[in-house]
Amino acid sequence: MKEKIESIKSVALLAIEQATTSSGLNDVRVRFLGKSGEITSLMKLLGTVSKEERPAMGKALNDVRVQIESALDAKTAVVEESEKQARLAAEAVDVTLPGKTSAKGSLHPLTLVREDILRVFLGMGFSVAEGPEIESDLYNFQLLNVPKDHPARDMQDTFYVNDNFVLRTHTSPMQARIMTTTQPPIRVVIPGRVYRSDDDASHSPIFHQIEGLAVDKHITVGDLEGCLQTFAEQMFSSDTRIRLRPSYFPFTEPSVEVDVTCAICHGKGCRVCKGTGWVEILGAGIVNPAVLEMCGIDSKEYSGFAFGLGLERIAMIKYGIPNIKLFYENDVRFLEQFN
Repeated sequence: MKEKIESIKSVALLAIEQATTSSGLNDVRVRFLGKSGEITSLMKLLGTVSKEERPAMGKALNDVRVQIESALDAKTAVVEESEKQARLAAEAVDVTLPGKTSAKGSLHPLTLVREDILRVFLGMGFSVAEGPEIESDLYNFQLLNVPKDHPARDMQDTFYVNDNFVLRTHTSPMQARIMTTTQPPIRVVIPGRVYRSDDDASHSPIFHQIEGLAVDKHITVGDLEGCLQTFAEQMFSSDTRIRLRPSYFPFTEPSVEVDVTCAICHGKGCRVCKGTGWVEILGAGIVNPAVLEMCGIDSKEYSGFAFGLGLERIAMIKYGIPNIKLFYENDVRFLEQFN
């Protein structure tokens, strides 16, 4: 057994000398000193040695175990220091390099335009209201003079939740909600997201509108025109002009489409306005007396005007953006232009 002990000692010390990593030294420790290690196994065999030789063999095994442990501890200290220095070198930070800064965010162009529009109308004495995006058929259509069998429903491609609820096709339902709960005078603008089954370069199934409503005594088309002219001048430029063209909406009578002089060419004619010098921006009109009556307002005493504009359309005109999809793609190259 003495020769076996010396052999294990030599092999262990050589393995320790050749080990270059902490994990390698740990493998050596387990191999020779672990629960099933070679020194431990010899300790278990001492019972088979004669009583005369057992003390000497036990002392020899213990001395070898101590030598191996001492060699392992010494080599571990050297290897760990070497590994630490290598790690520090790999993780070194050059404090003279410029720091890394996070990119600054900015408001989305639709948010910018929305705030600009609301600021204009707040300056004219309007308040702001918002409403639900899942709307009842009553408020989305019926109280706006569009009964279930009305052909005007074909003008809007509607997403139906069920027979009585829809994803609102415009922000106009809030007109009905406000008029049924508030007595005139009323001056309110209603921003919000709306939904229609429509999708091309200038339309999206999800888009944003801002609705405007004013109800008071003796309101006329002249009041509507003056309000929208002020809006156009403050939103685009002081030389912007508007024109009203006859149109049809079931909730206004008379109804008009509103054009503005092109923000790009200022009325001279360009690709954006297709050479006409004018760009359509919204629909408007005098609130239909039938709508006032259905909402509980005396149409003989009160009148009003209403308008609805597409937020994306205003932004596209203001900034010369050719495709509505750019607003939703989150391309940083596009968005950072509005920083």
